Amino acid sequence: MARTTGLAILDALPDGFLDCHARDLHQVLDGPTLIELAGERGSPLFVSILLHGNEDSGLGAIQRVMNGYRGRVLPRSLMLLIGNVEAARHGLRRLDDQPDYNRIWPGTPNQGDTPEAGMMAKVHARALARHAVAAIDLHNNTGRNPHYAVVCNFDPPTLGLAALFSRRAVCFRGILGSQTASFAGLIPAITAECGLPGEAANAQAGARFLDEALNLDELPNGANERIMLELYHTLGVVRVREDVSFGFGVGEAEVRFDPALDKNNFRELKPGTVLGETRHQMPLQMIDERGLDVAAHYFETSGGKLKLRKQAVPAMLTVVPRIVRQDCFCYLMERL
Repeated sequence: MARTTGLAILDALPDGFLDCHARDLHQVLDGPTLIELAGERGSPLFVSILLHGNEDSGLGAIQRVMNGYRGRVLPRSLMLLIGNVEAARHGLRRLDDQPDYNRIWPGTPNQGDTPEAGMMAKVHARALARHAVAAIDLHNNTGRNPHYAVVCNFDPPTLGLAALFSRRAVCFRGILGSQTASFAGLIPAITAECGLPGEAANAQAGARFLDEALNLDELPNGANERIMLELYHTLGVVRVREDVSFGFGVGEAEVRFDPALDKNNFRELKPGTVLGETRHQMPLQMIDERGLDVAAHYFETSGGKLKLRKQAVPAMLTVVPRIVRQDCFCYLMERL
């Protein structure tokens, strides 16, 4: 085992890994770990899981794939990064004293000098040095969402990789510091959003996708007749302003959101759609791809109601307050 800046690098799966729950990974791994496995095709597929410790479908997916290859050589070499093992131990996205492991990759604007960012920079450089054919980051949502891919550009191999996972793909040229954004333009890179954590069907969907990607001789050159992509473009990321109190349903807060709001993910919402009640003039911030706050263009408050001002499609709406604070309230998109 070699270590560099807190990272363990292995050339085999450790004992107990293939049947371990995410909360128990700390008993198998000391922390963030890169596992490099040889396969029939030498250029590896790079896969990251558990960059957020509460998102366990990636672990379930890789366990299913690797159990299927017991006693056999993988069809392609694999570089597998297991991220925030300590947060996974507690069932959390991240611990309060940790940076977000999916905001510290090369290109991060705020946390590039942290030890964790240095670790991800080394992983990133190692994947490129080994001529990885693609980068896949497996995630879950905290709100109800269909499976979808996130891409940062429209190049055909990237869209082809996205189409292998889902017929839905979202293009967002941020977030700077995310794994997918760090590889975009260098190799095909996508985030595979696998729905809610803890559901076997979502891990199975991730496993099907990974197995198909490992068995490709080369990436498809765009979406094809078998799978036509529903393509969306992200207009901006929406957050509750830090100085604004909020809640879901009844209770004392400056803004009270509908507790079933996540049912609207990937639905076309019309202008005037009510998102909640508020006594604040503008409780939300919405940052677009230029880094500008465009909340006033997409939301309005009147009569004590918080409403959409323009037609849009939300994604990743969540009703989990901790996630709203640690990440965001939602993204707004337009369909292309």
